[in-house]
Amino acid sequence: MSDQFSWVSSLHFPKAPRGALAVEFGRFLDQTDGVAESEQLFELLSAFASNLDFPWVAYESLTPYQKCLMPTRDAAVMLNYADEWQKRYFEMGYDRIAPILKTCRKRAGAFRWSEVYDDASTTENERRVFNEAATFGLRSGISVPLHGPHASFAIMSFAQPWACELQNRTITYLQLAALEFHLKISKSTGHSDLKKAPQLTVRENECILWVARGKSSWEIGEILGISLNTVNFHIKNVMRKLDSANRRAAAVKALNFGIIEW
Repeated sequence: MSDQFSWVSSLHFPKAPRGALAVEFGRFLDQTDGVAESEQLFELLSAFASNLDFPWVAYESLTPYQKCLMPTRDAAVMLNYADEWQKRYFEMGYDRIAPILKTCRKRAGAFRWSEVYDDASTTENERRVFNEAATFGLRSGISVPLHGPHASFAIMSFAQPWACELQNRTITYLQLAALEFHLKISKSTGHSDLKKAPQLTVRENECILWVARGKSSWEIGEILGISLNTVNFHIKNVMRKLDSANRRAAAVKALNFGIIEW
């Protein structure tokens, strides 16, 4: 069992030692002990969450002042949400509304999405994000703020395809699993978020900024007055410089490095 969680036994879980949740959590700790590869860790976390009836999981590490969430699969962004929802989320600009991010900035512990939805300060636009997520199968869930040293920050979310009352004990175990995952990821990445930002040309900066704003290559070409091939050339250069597998991942990194801002 990981020494990072040697303090778990001191926490109070009513009847947990005899319960299925405790068994599942103990198995998760055993399986992740000694694992450093992020993809494998995410698979183990996803399996644990699925056993607790949460088939959808998302993790994102953010900069201290980042104001949006942009779902994609990258070293610091891992999720198994449906591709259709990821595309819709990005195209509709829901990453810029981000009610979960706003709440995580103010909270220390895990919270139900229903709490955010019902909060008087939540806007109708923010509620629309939850409403549309439900149509893609994410009907209820929790998010876990993961605050660290030097203003480091990450969010872990677990979602279900049905609406139901989430038990406090289940939320507690999911929060502990999220923290264990986050600690291991932070250790294995060696604080990669502190790496020096690569230098982009003016045109590369312009192109990736419009990618972050949800524009296609054709639309970017129209905005900047350049050809489609030229836009794609600059975006590929940005992807190479930021070591990203796709344009969305490159946009996330550009935001995290502070290369571009909304």
